[in-house]
Amino acid sequence: MSSPLIAIVADTLVQDSYVWHATPDTYLKAALDVARLQPLIVPAFGDRTDYPSIFEAVDGVMLTGARSNVHPDNYEEPATEKHGPFDPARDATSLPFIRTALDRGLPLLAICRGHQELNVALGGTLANDIQDLPGRMDHRFVPSDEQDERFAIRQNVRVSEDSALSELFGKTDIAVNSLHRQAIDRVADRLSVEASAPDGTVEAVRVRNAEAFAYGFQWHPEYWAKDDDLSRRIFEAFGDAVRDHAASRL
Repeated sequence: MSSPLIAIVADTLVQDSYVWHATPDTYLKAALDVARLQPLIVPAFGDRTDYPSIFEAVDGVMLTGARSNVHPDNYEEPATEKHGPFDPARDATSLPFIRTALDRGLPLLAICRGHQELNVALGGTLANDIQDLPGRMDHRFVPSDEQDERFAIRQNVRVSEDSALSELFGKTDIAVNSLHRQAIDRVADRLSVEASAPDGTVEAVRVRNAEAFAYGFQWHPEYWAKDDDLSRRIFEAFGDAVRDHAASRL
């Protein structure tokens, strides 16, 4: 049985004098091995992207984390160096991608930067360097040369009671691996907050009245998707939604 295609918008990176369009391997493997989907990397060409052709071919969209941040121009705030680094090509591709995917009723899984992109795409704003704000925790990663240590599951998160996410997890108190210095500030009107950190930082959102699975997660379920039960449930639910969408087109 063939695996449905999902679109993943690439980051742009400069290396060896070339501009590369790339996506971290951990997301691709989680999509392939846990969600049982075939990932398709979409170059970040902005308005040169042939959205109709891509959306005819795919049955879901995943937005990944990245070193770059969404440029504040996209949520009408003045940019400073502290907001960076930036990837305007990804912004110009992913923000319309999100809106088009939701308009077409495609399942959508947005992680880390993707979670922030989802909020901005729907009219919300972001807060920068939240560790410096009064009453907020330091959500940045623990310095380490070991990736498993950097992405260790160590932060407590409260899932909203009676939320769709609490039904997926079967509980409201969970532990996650949330690593970031930017976060959602004003929540977009179309989003409902599904989970928050003890300091109030928004850790998961759901698109209200979406036709299919449509979630954003500030944490990194892709990293432990094979080994952590809650991470696996996210990718399995996304995979099931994508297969349902593919079946509806037969």
